[in-house]
Amino acid sequence: MPEMANYFIPSGYLTFFRLTKIRQIVSRSLSNKRKIINDPVHGFITVSGDLLLGLVENPLLQRLRRIRQLGMTSYVYPGALHTRFHHALGAMHLMQDALETLKLKGIEITDKETESTLAAILLHDIGHGPYSHALEHSIVSDINHEEISLLFMQKLNAEYHGQLDMAISIFTNTYPKKFLHQLVSGQLDTDRLDYLKRDSFFTGVSEGVINTERIIKMLTVHNDELVVEDKGIYSIEKFIVARRLMYWQVYYHKTVVAAENMLISLLKRAKELISKGVSLHATPALDFFLKSNLNANDFQSRPEVADWFAQLDDYDIMSAIKVWAKHSDPVLSFLSDSLISRRLFRIVIKNEPFSASEISIVEKSIQEEWPTLNAHELTYFIQQGSITNNAYNPGSDKIKLLYRNGDVSDITESSDQINVSVLSVSITRHFLVFPKTIQAF
Repeated sequence: MPEMANYFIPSGYLTFFRLTKIRQIVSRSLSNKRKIINDPVHGFITVSGDLLLGLVENPLLQRLRRIRQLGMTSYVYPGALHTRFHHALGAMHLMQDALETLKLKGIEITDKETESTLAAILLHDIGHGPYSHALEHSIVSDINHEEISLLFMQKLNAEYHGQLDMAISIFTNTYPKKFLHQLVSGQLDTDRLDYLKRDSFFTGVSEGVINTERIIKMLTVHNDELVVEDKGIYSIEKFIVARRLMYWQVYYHKTVVAAENMLISLLKRAKELISKGVSLHATPALDFFLKSNLNANDFQSRPEVADWFAQLDDYDIMSAIKVWAKHSDPVLSFLSDSLISRRLFRIVIKNEPFSASEISIVEKSIQEEWPTLNAHELTYFIQQGSITNNAYNPGSDKIKLLYRNGDVSDITESSDQINVSVLSVSITRHFLVFPKTIQAF
C-alpha cells in the first residue's frame, strides 16, 4: 500500500486490510477451483466450479465408489472391478467434450446449461443399489434406479437451494432444449459412450472398443434434435455392433446371469427367514430392507427409506453373505457359500421358453440331490427367466444422420456396410439356472 506510506494507520486497520485482501484472493480461487483426476480410460478429467466439485464430494456420489459398475461380472472377467463412481466421472468428461463440440458448431448453450447438463450426467446413476442392475428389483420393488436417482437429485437440490432445478429439468426431459436430455439419456448419450469403452477396457473384451472421440466430433443439432453428421456413419455402425456384442459377451454372459440369479435367490431367502423371525447378521441398512417390503410409494412418502438406501452398497451385501455361509439354514448357507467360493450354478440358454416337462425333470433331480429339503425350499435351487438384447431401439429414440444437403434419415435407412435394421431387432433368449451337480440336459 505505497500510496498510504506517509499516513499513520493503526495496526488494527492494517490487519483488517490484510484480511480483506486475503478474503478476496480466497474468494476468487474458490470460484475458479478445479480438480484434475487421472482416469485410465480417458486420461485427465477436469472437474471445475463449486457446484460440480461439491457434488463429486457429496456422500451420495461418493457412495458410488462402493458399487461395482458390472455387478457380478468379475466372476467371469476378474478385471471388472471398476465402480459407478468411475463411470459417473467418465460420462461427465465425455459430456464436456460433447458440449464443447456443439458450441464450436454454433449451437447456443449457455454456461448455466453447460453446468446443469454436466450435473445431470454426473448424478444420473446415484440411485443404483448394490451390485448395480443385479439387485434392482430385489431390495425394493416397483421402482428403478432412474426414479431413485431423481429422488436423490431432488434431495440434493434442496441442499443446494435450487441450483439443480435446470439439471433436474434436463434429466426428466422437461427442459425446452431436448437435445440436452438426449446427451444424458438417449441412443447416443455419453452414458453409453462411457460404459461401452470403460467396460471393454476393464473386462479386456476388445469387441466393445468404440471411438468416442470420433462419435462426439460428429454430433450436431438439427431442429432441436441430436443428430450425427453423415460422415460419421461408420463410427455409429461400429457403436451399434459393439453394443450388441458387449451384451452377449459381457452383460448377458451366461455365467454372469447365473451368478446374479443366485444372488437374487439368496436375498429372497434371507427376507423370508427374517419374516419368520429367524435372526440374520446384517448391517443396519441391509437389515432395514430385509425386514421391509418396500415399493415406490414408500420412497415418496417416507423420507427415511431413501436415507437408508443411501447407506446401502456392495459391502453390506458381501459382509452378510460371508456370515450367512455358516448359517444353520441349509438353503441360505449353500447359496452363500457357493457364491463366496465361486461354485456357480449351471445355466442353460434356449431361444424358446422351457417346457413344463423340462423344468419338471430338473426339479425332480434337485429333489433327489437334496431329499431333506421340502418342496418350497427346493425352489431356491432353480431359477428361470429371459434376457433381451436390443442394441438399437428406433422406436423410442432414433439415431439420425444429417446430410450436407439438409436431409435427415434414420441410421437403419442409411447404412450401406452393415444391416443396422437387423441389429435393431430385439433378440430374446430364455434361461434355466440350477446346481451343476444336476445332469438334466
